Parts: sequence; structure tokens; C-alpha cells
Amino acid sequence: MPTAGTASAVAGVIAMVLLTLSVVLGVGISRRPRRHRLPRAALWTAHQNVSLLAAGFLAVHIATAVAGRFAGVGLASALVPFAAGTGRAWMGLGAIAADLMIALIVTSLLRRRIGRRWWRAVHWLAYACWPAPLVHSAALSPDRRAGHLRDLALGCVLAVMLAAGWRLAGALRRPARSSAGSPAASAAAVNPAARS
Repeated sequence: MPTAGTASAVAGVIAMVLLTLSVVLGVGISRRPRRHRLPRAALWTAHQNVSLLAAGFLAVHIATAVAGRFAGVGLASALVPFAAGTGRAWMGLGAIAADLMIALIVTSLLRRRIGRRWWRAVHWLAYACWPAPLVHSAALSPDRRAGHLRDLALGCVLAVMLAAGWRLAGALRRPARSSAGSPAASAAAVNPAARS
């Protein structure tokens, strides 16, 4: 029977893989070629669902860490960065990632009320949200620095680096924005629901 520590570790690894997939899908939404066969709405839906699934596994990771008391993790140290005290800075990175993910979800739910500009500004935090749990995991668990879990982490790094490079290459090749590149046109292109 798995312990709370094992359940927390497994949930954390799954959340990291799903967060990686969410970042890659998010880049795919913003950078998808027009001739691509996969509709933007399908990418949007997949991105939303994978993001929420990642948040669910993150919640399980935090809940089992707090409930299990295997590492002396309290709820405050799980959600308030660096509240765990001295010598536990790596836990603070996990708390920062959780807080950023909460901000991303809340602003996405309030997107129509806060406007696209604020939503987009907060959404850029996804790039900061992604590496924090990777470092948190590697620093707190020596067993994740070797073998299959290390290979999985390297695969996550490679996937996000390739996606970010693809997005940067597209931004460098893109001509200056015309009236077709207005915020309203961009919102309609990124979010199919914004068209109506």
C-alpha cells in the first residue's frame, strides 16, 4: 500500500508532465499555422482540460503532503512561499508554482471581466510557473535526479524548450501587426468563443 509520501510524489510527477503538456499546447494555440489540420478550438479545449487536470494533480500533491506529515509540510508552507523556514527554500519554489497556477486559473475564469490585456499579462506567468516545480522536485528528491524520473524531467525540459523556440522563431518572422492584428482580431483567432 502506497504511503502519503509516495502518493504525493506520484501526483507531483504527473502534475509536472501535465503542466509541460499544457505549456506546449498553449504555445501551439498562439503559434499554430493556418494550414494546420487540427482546429484551433480543439487545441484550446485540450489546453484548458490538461491545465485543469494538472491543477487537480497539484491539489492531490499538496493535500497528500500536508495530510501525510511525512516531511513536516503544513498548509501555510505549501501555499505561502518560503513559509517553511530556513533550509527549505526548494519548498518555496513549489509554493510559488502553486500560487502562479492558481493565478492563471482564476484570471482565465475571469478573462471576460478583466479583459484580454490583463489576462495575457498574467498568462505570461505560465513560463515562470513551469520551471519552478521542476527545480522543486529535483532539489527535494534525490531519487528524481537519476533513472527514469530524470529522463522524464529532461523530456519535459526539451519539450518546453522546443515549443518556446518555435514560438520565438515565429515571432521573429512575423511582420508588423496590421489592422488584422488588432486585439479584437487576435482574441477571436485565439479563443473561438471570442468570435461570438
